Amino acid sequence: MAKDLAYFIQIGEDSGRGVLLLHSFWGLTSAVKALADGLADEGYTVLVPDINFGEIPETESEAVDHLGKANPDRLASLVLSSVRLLEEKSSEPTIAVIGFGMGGSLALWASVRLHSIIDRVVSFYGTQQIDFAGSRSRYLVHLAETDAYISEDEAAFMEATMGLESLDVEFHHYPGTLHGFGDPDGETFDPDSFDLAWKRTVEFLRV
Repeated sequence: MAKDLAYFIQIGEDSGRGVLLLHSFWGLTSAVKALADGLADEGYTVLVPDINFGEIPETESEAVDHLGKANPDRLASLVLSSVRLLEEKSSEPTIAVIGFGMGGSLALWASVRLHSIIDRVVSFYGTQQIDFAGSRSRYLVHLAETDAYISEDEAAFMEATMGLESLDVEFHHYPGTLHGFGDPDGETFDPDSFDLAWKRTVEFLRV
């Protein structure tokens, strides 16, 4: 079942600070839109591009298969154009990006590519093995205790790479959780851990 190719929400006549929300491989679901609605209620102008290009997987294996077949250049182009579009709609010259899974990885990557626009990033179980030189962002990273998609070495390498650039980074590991603990559409959803992580996220955006 196809969904809208983007979800944009702004409460009131005046635009708020821009927040780009990048979903996981589950797609642009009603749960993702609910998160966007909540951020808009906080006063933010929120854009959620559909980085699944209309696809809503029914199973995790289908979601992983869809991600594996995705064109990385097309994904990158969509994210970069979304950042620039949101910058135009935002009341401030910089924006924040929140991403889940593949969306988290893309958020981290974009923070380096568009370092003059993105000044804070929240990643839920998404990592990047890139050079973070040039980034001006603050980072909040939420990681599961056990993650089938992210090895301990990957997470440690990213943390070390960020440390080399003296970036402002905060890591949180959630005991007893698996990859996808913040995705209500998946079997590994952990509401208590996600509630805590989301509370930290909202507070992070305010600072």
